[in-house]
Amino acid sequence: MRSKRQAFPGAEMRPIEKCSSSLAAVCRDISDILCAVRNSLLVVSLVVAAAVFASQPTSIAAQAPPGPAAESTQPSAPAGPVVVLDPAHGGTDAGARGETIVEKDVALQIARSVRAELERHGYRVVMTRNDDSNPSYDDRAAVANAYHDVIFVSLHVASTGAPGTVRTYYTQLATPITSAPVAAGAIAPPPNPSSPGLLQWEEAQRPYLNASHRLADLIQGELAQAFSGSPSVSTGVPVRVLRSVTAPAVAVEISSVSTPTPDLLTASAAPLADAIALAIAASRPANSGGPR
Repeated sequence: MRSKRQAFPGAEMRPIEKCSSSLAAVCRDISDILCAVRNSLLVVSLVVAAAVFASQPTSIAAQAPPGPAAESTQPSAPAGPVVVLDPAHGGTDAGARGETIVEKDVALQIARSVRAELERHGYRVVMTRNDDSNPSYDDRAAVANAYHDVIFVSLHVASTGAPGTVRTYYTQLATPITSAPVAAGAIAPPPNPSSPGLLQWEEAQRPYLNASHRLADLIQGELAQAFSGSPSVSTGVPVRVLRSVTAPAVAVEISSVSTPTPDLLTASAAPLADAIALAIAASRPANSGGPR
């Protein structure tokens, strides 16, 4: 006698077929999802590749070696020193006064104009003051002493002299006092506390006196041609602002505060700058081998 399980085999097959159909449907859904994800990834990959390709020319251009540089319109800097211009006086020290002219103001105007002219020549120019201040003598000298190759030009307006004339000065220092020989058996004086190998700060210009004298003569020679009535050679006088400069240093004085208007004095800036530039060019062989 057959059991019920054997008599009705189809009764157990139907649930299995139903599960198989459900599993197949799930697999199809998973397959569709995977296909969608794959397609999305493909689209994203194409977009990223396109972005990278689009940015590639810019990167290449940025990494490419630069082409030939455009020719500069600026004049080539001459082989010369830094020029330190020192407008005299300033602040509460007005300097010489005329009816309409104050030396400290006109000296600053002239210095600014001379600076512009020298910069057009290609020189680097530094000023000890560019406002109504009054740096100390040591501060003015320190500006020049900060550079290795430099000349120092102090600019003044005279209270005397024929208007329209210009004079150049180099400083003079007192002759060093030498000790007298000590007689045999006499008591020698105490030694000088200062080391003989060191210069006093106010004697710092001493090693440069010859170079300063030569520079002053060269500048004055040019000024004599540009300003009628000016002397042909420079003059040596004690000039305090020059004494502590460790480089060729001169003072230029333009006459005078009695001039009716400042314009007549400031007009001297261009020929003064030319004189300085020509003097620098002429003095380079001598100054290049100097103590500095």
